[in-house]
Amino acid sequence: MTVKTRFAPSPTGMLHIGGARTALFCWLYARHHHGKFVLRVEDTDRERSTDEAVQVILDGMKWLGLDWDEGPHFQSKHGERYREMIEWLLDEGHAYRCYCTKDELERMRAEQMARKEKPRYDGRCRQRAEPREGVEPVIRFKSPTEGATVVDDAVRGRVTFDNSELDDLIIARSDGSPTYNFCVVVDDMDSGVTHVIRGDDHLNNTPRQINILKALEVEPPKYAHLPMILGPDGAKLSKRHGAVSVMQYREDGYLPEALINYLVRLGWAHGDQEIFSREEMIELFDIGDVNHSASAINPEKLNWLNQHYMKEGDPDVIATELNWQLERMGVDTAGGPPLAQVVVAQRERTKTLREMAERSAFLYADFGEYEEKAVRKQLNDKTLPVLEALRERLEGLAEWNAEAVHGVVQGIADERELGLGKVAQPLRVAVSGGTVSPPIDQTLALLGRETTLARLDRALAVARQAA
Repeated sequence: MTVKTRFAPSPTGMLHIGGARTALFCWLYARHHHGKFVLRVEDTDRERSTDEAVQVILDGMKWLGLDWDEGPHFQSKHGERYREMIEWLLDEGHAYRCYCTKDELERMRAEQMARKEKPRYDGRCRQRAEPREGVEPVIRFKSPTEGATVVDDAVRGRVTFDNSELDDLIIARSDGSPTYNFCVVVDDMDSGVTHVIRGDDHLNNTPRQINILKALEVEPPKYAHLPMILGPDGAKLSKRHGAVSVMQYREDGYLPEALINYLVRLGWAHGDQEIFSREEMIELFDIGDVNHSASAINPEKLNWLNQHYMKEGDPDVIATELNWQLERMGVDTAGGPPLAQVVVAQRERTKTLREMAERSAFLYADFGEYEEKAVRKQLNDKTLPVLEALRERLEGLAEWNAEAVHGVVQGIADERELGLGKVAQPLRVAVSGGTVSPPIDQTLALLGRETTLARLDRALAVARQAA
């Protein structure tokens, strides 16, 4: 048997962190078993589904590197197939037309609640043979009324549902459109899905879907229902906790590898190991090892992982994300220092790529204003002689590199019996506009001779004016 999993988001909103974890677990399980991973877009809710939301899903999956083997399939294109299977269920006696009106259903439920019974459809149209004038019927699945439906869940263990508690589910609305639970069943059947891995909010749908599959004479797939993800305070995940689009994490400066590593540890573990390569995840992941209790997000852990991957990752790969960040800031990187070199210079000092971009923009575009406190302290009559000496010596360098720059800065500090910071910090403010940058020799090497001297001239004018 070839293992086949599927991720089936609804394009009525964003791909958030919970959906991304589900997609990851489905992808890992398929890759671990050398199987297939299917992407299916459940867009039958045409009023709420949007093309923009579909694109956000696709962009998020691609950015995370969760490639699919089949799809994306769109439920909205399978209408004829759904109608065909509904007619088959009607012909085989597994479904029936229900002519109950909305008022009748409301009265039925009110009477049940008055008797302290669970509100549910009572099957009154099961044996009805004649149509009802003026009423467009819905189609209901004829659920079994005796026995139990057992879900052998790979995460939660055996879960048993009493069939008497499952009422006759509507599988087609009065306008003929199929409902979610029926579309899911047909799609899983037609795609040959062997393992359904999804959030535990779908658990109550599972016995209904199993019964429909059995009526269609199909062996149900194996199921695994993932526990919820909670906020750090143990409350339901919300936007303030990070229940935002996956692409927001990219905007905030996280690397996809860091987010993937973070997600895989939300409910799954392999001993005490915290950092996993993608290859290790594929080799080690088993859905049976997923914890059945909820996991809480930990923003500090994500920051730690992100900094790890920034430090240890391929600078050329990280440079692509840094360029994306700088472009969003309106910074043109053409003609500036190689981005990979900037990554190497900055990655020990920053936790996110957004922070790295903000601290590196001065390397590609002149800054507008000096930091107010920095200019008062570092560009004045006391630092003017040091800046003038730096300007003269730097202009005369035969070679422009970090080693040569360091020699100039150290030489002036020694000659004037100053601490290195007393020379480096005014220079840093002169070329960057602020007090934070990579080591000054690396900073000037990245800026280049022409830009460095031009910015020193600007700083000298400010210092002379202050003097």
